[in-house]
Amino acid sequence: MDVEVVRSWVEGWVVSRGAAPPVSEPWGFTVDVGLTSHVTRHVLTDADESLVRELTETVTVPNTWLKLFLPPQTVASWAAPGWRLDDDGFLMSTLLYTNAALAPDGYQVRTWARGGVTRVLVVTEDGAFAARGQVAMPDPGRTAVFDQVETSSAHRRKGLGSLVVRTLENAAVATGSSSAVLAATAEGRALYESLGWRTHGPLTSLVREVPPQRLEI
Repeated sequence: MDVEVVRSWVEGWVVSRGAAPPVSEPWGFTVDVGLTSHVTRHVLTDADESLVRELTETVTVPNTWLKLFLPPQTVASWAAPGWRLDDDGFLMSTLLYTNAALAPDGYQVRTWARGGVTRVLVVTEDGAFAARGQVAMPDPGRTAVFDQVETSSAHRRKGLGSLVVRTLENAAVATGSSSAVLAATAEGRALYESLGWRTHGPLTSLVREVPPQRLEI
């Protein structure tokens, strides 16, 4: 996996999610996220079997995440007991250009920016949620990182996902970014590829499970 693409994704993701700055490791990056279900994540830029076995055997804190750029079936065969697969997808990137981004009839687009993150919200005429997404730009001119793009199930197949992505692309270009990266779900990958994004490879998550509580009799 391209280390610089991964670095750009990690640096933008922490801005998007309000996580701690990434710490460089010999094998990648460590990020303190600070959520009950996602305490810390370790991003492995070039994992192999020995590294995965070592980390899954030595890391015991529940709700620690490992992010690896390998197929899930490969990762699953290496992980020690007590870890589960979760949130698998793909790392993708694109070059950025200004695009037309017009809302379909019956929808409105709202945007706002704060703390290096621009958010896009698509609502119906009566204000109901339809779609959303956000883009983080750690510094002007740096690679933008798209995040949390979603469309309500009641409003899919109406072009709202494309509308959100195009609006975010325009926002990133306006701040001087010429490229972008994101982590896509398997479902979202088709949308991004239709908009010209390139898939770099799989992105697999391992999560340290919370051990079952022992009942005292």
